[in-house]
Amino acid sequence: MPEAILNLRDVVKRYGAFAVSDGVSLCVQRGELHALIGPNGAGKTTLVHEITGSVACDQGSIQFNGQDITQAPAHRRVQLGIARSYQVTNVFLNCSVLDNLSLAVQAVSESPLGFWRPVVRERALFERASEVMHRVGLNGKGDVLAKTLSHGQQRRLEVALALATDPKLLVLDEPLAGMGPEDSEQMVSLIAELKTQCTLLMIEHDMDAVFRLADRISVLVSGRVIATGTPDAVRQSAEVRKAYLGDEVAA
Repeated sequence: MPEAILNLRDVVKRYGAFAVSDGVSLCVQRGELHALIGPNGAGKTTLVHEITGSVACDQGSIQFNGQDITQAPAHRRVQLGIARSYQVTNVFLNCSVLDNLSLAVQAVSESPLGFWRPVVRERALFERASEVMHRVGLNGKGDVLAKTLSHGQQRRLEVALALATDPKLLVLDEPLAGMGPEDSEQMVSLIAELKTQCTLLMIEHDMDAVFRLADRISVLVSGRVIATGTPDAVRQSAEVRKAYLGDEVAA
């Protein structure tokens, strides 16, 4: 049986009397792309916040790569190898693409940028940033301000910012959000390539992309995981069809 890199046990997050995460147990296996799907308001993004440390769970435990990170702050989780993209694009709009990526590389490097030393001397830092820039298909965009990029290019830059930290687990929160067909296809191709390089946990509403990319799928409804399995198993689940997919998707 494949080794788990991320393991959630009975995770609960309440806001007042409302449980956004209601006893969630979830296992992400090393090397897989695990998709987390469900209707709006199911608690998917809150669960990502709990995994990445921006929101603390009230009960339960989170294990990552053999360590208990339930109480670990977000920056510690990044150091351990968890990186994420955001549902709403979150890049430094007034910085160039290369500067965006250089900051991300520097954040996890052991080579701080000194105030009295020209940044250009940090050759290894910029070489790594350039490598990631090419990896996501932003060749030739290094000197371009992020705010002038298209929406699809900004989404790819955000994925690149996460990749620049050299993650063991990459969490993608709706990476195809707001994209047209061409940009969506480029992002799907990028994610398919990333599958061969690191473990991915992906939230996505584009079911065509989910069923093309995922090795396993978990379905979250009203803060609870109602099913986990292969794409075929989830597609055939009567409970999943009733709660989310609909008969036309399962056909």
